[in-house]
Amino acid sequence: MATWINFKELRARLDFEKILQHYNVEVKRKGTQHQGFCPLPKHVGKRNSPSFSANLERGIFHCFGCGAKGNLLEFAALMEGVDLENGAAFRTLAIELESRFCPQTKSFRASCKPVVEARLKQGTGTITILNGPLDFELKGLDANHQYLLSRQFLPETIAHFGLGFCSRGLLKDRIAIPLMDQNGKLIGYAGRVIDDKVIAEDNPRYRFPAKRERQGKVFEFRKSLFLYNGYRMVSPLDDLIVVEGFASVWWLHQHGFPNVVATMGADCSPKQGELVAGLVKRKGRVWIVPDGDEAGERFAKAAFTEIAPHRSVRWVKLPQNSQPTDLSPEELKSCFTQ
Repeated sequence: MATWINFKELRARLDFEKILQHYNVEVKRKGTQHQGFCPLPKHVGKRNSPSFSANLERGIFHCFGCGAKGNLLEFAALMEGVDLENGAAFRTLAIELESRFCPQTKSFRASCKPVVEARLKQGTGTITILNGPLDFELKGLDANHQYLLSRQFLPETIAHFGLGFCSRGLLKDRIAIPLMDQNGKLIGYAGRVIDDKVIAEDNPRYRFPAKRERQGKVFEFRKSLFLYNGYRMVSPLDDLIVVEGFASVWWLHQHGFPNVVATMGADCSPKQGELVAGLVKRKGRVWIVPDGDEAGERFAKAAFTEIAPHRSVRWVKLPQNSQPTDLSPEELKSCFTQ
């Protein structure tokens, strides 16, 4: 069962000194740093001088002899011989460290299966399931609707993403967009209006799955817990593009950039940042491509904050008030050849 863990919060809770002691590493304080002989198994060169430096408060290390550096989780991985580019193995190690050194605290882990929470309301327990799989699929969607064709999306692209105009139900008169979690399970549909003139406070551009109750359980949808199109990414990747919206994913895919995901809004949650980092090689690159407006700038700053501590990030700035879907194939290629 695949698991995820909030690495940033775990690093804050772990005690680097205890981790060093666990691996029998002796260091002596010198100013704000602690120094000693490099303990790393793959250290290259002689260990005849204290080339290893650790900042216990910040939870980081650097060996000036072999050049290895990183945070305390990466230190433990190197000591255990875990490949830092193997996301699954690295998560497993992080979970083991949490269990070993933070047994008294509540785990930040959650499985990729539906998250089940028990909430007490006036003495009774209510089971809430987040992003649980649907037990039905929408039928009769019109994949040839003029809205999609007028935006120059090809039939192959429309079919690839399962798009279509919905003529009934909660998504009536909207383009239905299937939403898959990171395991490829259908967890809901988003609905996009076909005429922006009808957008209002009670009729937003996008409509996401509403809270529903069934058999004594409450089902809630949280877009902040997954990435749109993320389940298609075969990690680890050298490059990954992160955009705000659905249409940008479709457009980039159509023009030869399949490694693209969306946060589905002008924000990037810690969970989404973690998922992005987990899809990219340690020395890979994340390309943030926001819309050219204020919301896009907020999105870029949020994504940069969550992703940059873990992976190399490049912010591709578009012309004012433009979106990725406004760019030609040639313009798109120029964005990613910097």
